[in-house]
Amino acid sequence: MTTTGDYAAYIASLPRVLAGAAALFRDAEGRVLLVEPNYREGWALPGGTVESDDGETPRQGARRETAEEIGLDRELGRLLAVDWVPGAGRPPLVAYLYDGGVLGEDDLKAIRLQEDELLSWRLVPREQLRDHLLGALGHRVLAALDVLDSGAGTVELENGRPPGRPEPFNPGAPGA
Repeated sequence: MTTTGDYAAYIASLPRVLAGAAALFRDAEGRVLLVEPNYREGWALPGGTVESDDGETPRQGARRETAEEIGLDRELGRLLAVDWVPGAGRPPLVAYLYDGGVLGEDDLKAIRLQEDELLSWRLVPREQLRDHLLGALGHRVLAALDVLDSGAGTVELENGRPPGRPEPFNPGAPGA
């Protein structure tokens, strides 16, 4: 029989994993909304860390972070991608990416940046995304766009790529 103390020690001994969640917003031309953080190199999607200590789900975290960072509080669409990203100087990250939908002109005019974290925002065409998004994030966003284009279900990723695939996911590619 396990005691409460044994169970607490067991739970404390388990590996720590971070959870992050973001929203993928596009405009009518298919360009992706990126934000420029002031605390790290490269661009990002609106989103951030899930506050699981408060019981927040990844979907709730993505919505909260989007509202905080760019001032848009919108119901998010379906889950596009789940990505396991190994840690380099931090625990591994499970990143959830949701469909934020297509933003109209009024939505774009309503964007208000969280100035203590973000420097700017921009709309970036697909072919320029890897110039702005570093590492796994760039691959994750391209895989999510492929999911949207194809109508496929959620894609599972490891460090931005489907398990066992050397290249980013493309559901229309031969053998996909």
